[in-house]
Amino acid sequence: MVLAFDRNTEATELLLNVILQRNDLKVSEVAAQREYKNLVSGGSSITIDIYAADGDGKIYDIEVQRASSGADVHRARFHFSMMDTKMLKAGQEFKEIHDSYVIFITAKDVMSAGLSLYHVDRVIQETGVYFGDGSHIIIYLNGSYKDDNDPIGKLAYDFRCMGSVDMFYPELAKQVKYFKETEGGQEIIRQVFEELAEERAEETRIETLFGSIKNLMKSMKWTAEQAMAAMDISENDQMLLKSKF
Repeated sequence: MVLAFDRNTEATELLLNVILQRNDLKVSEVAAQREYKNLVSGGSSITIDIYAADGDGKIYDIEVQRASSGADVHRARFHFSMMDTKMLKAGQEFKEIHDSYVIFITAKDVMSAGLSLYHVDRVIQETGVYFGDGSHIIIYLNGSYKDDNDPIGKLAYDFRCMGSVDMFYPELAKQVKYFKETEGGQEIIRQVFEELAEERAEETRIETLFGSIKNLMKSMKWTAEQAMAAMDISENDQMLLKSKF
């Protein structure tokens, strides 16, 4: 899905218009895997699956999650905080900050109420009135929802669909057909999986080193620096490992 939507304004406009139940939203920018660096030393950064902006300056973070644990409500809160830090430039007034949306597309019904969509916005508890700060905290799209007469149901079906020929929306079918059913698209997919495998192998190597260092620190009563020196850890790996403590 990330590949299918990257730089694809047509498919992203379809997605956002269906989810937001509109027909006039125009996307001005789409990018997959946009990274937001945390400027705090040791702080966690994020990589947005699909970043989009519309003609009014509203920002959309679209996260595709097969595992329900990836759509934890605290993750949505953190994504919002990171996005907000990038939206207001020095000298701008707070009221100039744009509306933003975090949208989770999940394989299962993470809210367990059988609905197609779940909208979460801030409201004033005493009055029930929308707070109006422009942060649309979470929209969960239930990927298991089934209703062929409902635009959301059709969208969820297309996300589950294994081939382009059976999909409802041609904007999505076109991309799926390219990546799954053409030689050029399959080559891109192959390269992506190879890169992913390399990244995971590197992550596993660092995690293994980290576990060994912690064991040495515990058994020998050493500092992290002493343990890494004893294991002859490279300077580059030391920088990566120090960020994990």
